[in-house]
Amino acid sequence: MAAWVPELSLAGASTRSSDFPLGGPEKILKLPTSPWPLEHITVQPGGSVQQVVLKKIQELSGTDNQDPFMVAHLDMLVSRHETFCRALPQVQPFYAVKCNSSPWVLRVLATLGAGFDCASQWELEQVLGLGVAPSRIIFANPYKAASHIRYAARHGVQLLTFDCEEELTKVAQHHLGARLLLRIQTQHSQSTFPLSGKFGASLEECGHLLTSARGLGLAVVGATFHVGSDCHTPQSFAQAIADCRLVFEMGREAGHDMNLLDLGGGFPGAEGSEARFEEMARVIRAALAQTFPKETGVKVMAEPGRFYAEPICTTAVNIIAKKAVRMPGGLRKLIYYLNDGHYGVFRIFLREAVPKIPIVAKEFLCKPPLFPCTLYGPTCDAFDRLFLDDVQLPELDVGDWLIFPSMGAYTSSMSSTFNGFQPAATCYAMSPQLRSLLETASSAGPALKSSHFLGQHHGCHPGKAEEPSSILRLESIVPQE
Repeated sequence: MAAWVPELSLAGASTRSSDFPLGGPEKILKLPTSPWPLEHITVQPGGSVQQVVLKKIQELSGTDNQDPFMVAHLDMLVSRHETFCRALPQVQPFYAVKCNSSPWVLRVLATLGAGFDCASQWELEQVLGLGVAPSRIIFANPYKAASHIRYAARHGVQLLTFDCEEELTKVAQHHLGARLLLRIQTQHSQSTFPLSGKFGASLEECGHLLTSARGLGLAVVGATFHVGSDCHTPQSFAQAIADCRLVFEMGREAGHDMNLLDLGGGFPGAEGSEARFEEMARVIRAALAQTFPKETGVKVMAEPGRFYAEPICTTAVNIIAKKAVRMPGGLRKLIYYLNDGHYGVFRIFLREAVPKIPIVAKEFLCKPPLFPCTLYGPTCDAFDRLFLDDVQLPELDVGDWLIFPSMGAYTSSMSSTFNGFQPAATCYAMSPQLRSLLETASSAGPALKSSHFLGQHHGCHPGKAEEPSSILRLESIVPQE
C-alpha cells in the first residue's frame, strides 16, 4: 500500500532558501578545512527530516527548480553509533566507506571515534585527509591493486585482508609490514547481497594459506568474514565466528599471533529493522562469549555500513511525465517518469527483494484508489526503472513529488551522470548540539571523544562501564610489533 501525506506539518525545521543552493552542497564538500557544511539545515528538537523535505518541496513549488534532492540528517549517525556500541560493547565499529562516502558522514563518524573500512586508495585518501590515524583504518578489499598496497604502506595503514596465495605474494612484495586478516567464506548465509561467491577462502584452504604467509615473512593477526550485505539470518554470524575459531587454531599452529577477529558487515539499516538488529547483536554476543571470551584477549571489530548510513537520508523526486495505458481486461495502469532513477541514486533498487514504496507528498480529500504503476527514471535507457515489478500508487500529476526514506546506503555513492542527468544533490541537516560538537572537534582535532555529547544528547551516562569501551580505544586495534 502506498502512503501519502495528508497535510504538510512543518514545525521544528528551520530552513531558508539559501539552505538549498543548487549544486551548492557538492561544491561545499570540497572544502576540507571547514568543520561543517557552510550551508546547512538546523533541525530543532521535535523536528524531523520529513518536515524538512516537505518544506523544501513547498519552496520549490511554482519555481523552475524542481530537481531531485536528498536530505541527510547527520544526527542519525550519532544515534546509530550509540545503538551499535551499546548492543555490541566489545565490538569496535569500522564504518564501511563504500556505503556512503560523503565527507560529512565521514567527518561526523571520525569525530565520534569510529574506525573506517576502506576498499581503495581513493577511500584511504578520503579518510586520512580527515586526520584519522592509520591505526583506525582497515584496508578490507581482499584484492588490491599493487599501487594501492604501496600507498597504504607509505601512509602507515597496516591492517589488510587477503583470501588467496596470489594476494599474499603481492602483499609480501609491496607491504612486508602489513598485519593481515584471513577472510573466510560464509556458508548458507541468506542476505540481500551475498558476497561469498567472490570473496573468502574455504576452511580447507586456510591451513596452507597461513603456512604460506609465515614462509613469506608476513604476519597474520586474525580472521575476518562477511555474511553479505543486509543479512537476514543472525545465526550466520554464529557459524562464521565458530569457523574463525578454527582458523585461529590453525594460525597459532603455523606460528602466527592471532588476536583480532573482524565480523565484517551485514547489519540491517532501514527504519523498522531495529528488532532484527537486536536479535543479530544477541546472537553475536552469545557466540563471542562462547568462542572468544574476554579472557582470550582477542579484540573484536566489525564493518557496519548500511546500519549507519541507510536511515540518515531521505530522497525527493519529481514526476516529470506520465502515461496512462490499458492492460488486458481493461485495467488502467499508470507510468510515471521521474527526474532521478537507476543511473542516479536508485541504482541499488533493482537488486533489492522488496520495493521501497514511496510516500506521496500530496493532499487528498479522501482515500484515493490505487493503480499498478511503473516508475521509470529520466534517461533514454528502457532499463532505467526503479523496480522490476509495478507498485500500487494513486493517480498523480506531472509536478507531484514522491519521497523515499532510508536512502543513505549505496545511493549517492553508486550514482552517475548518464545522459547528462545529475543525481539528487544532498542537503545536510543537523541539530545545534551536533554543530557544537563539530565546532569543538575542529579545534581539538578528529580524535575528539564523543562521550560527553552522547551523554547530553541521547541519555547516556558518561562513566558507566559499557559506554567508553567501543568508542575510546580504536587507536590500539592494530597489533604492533
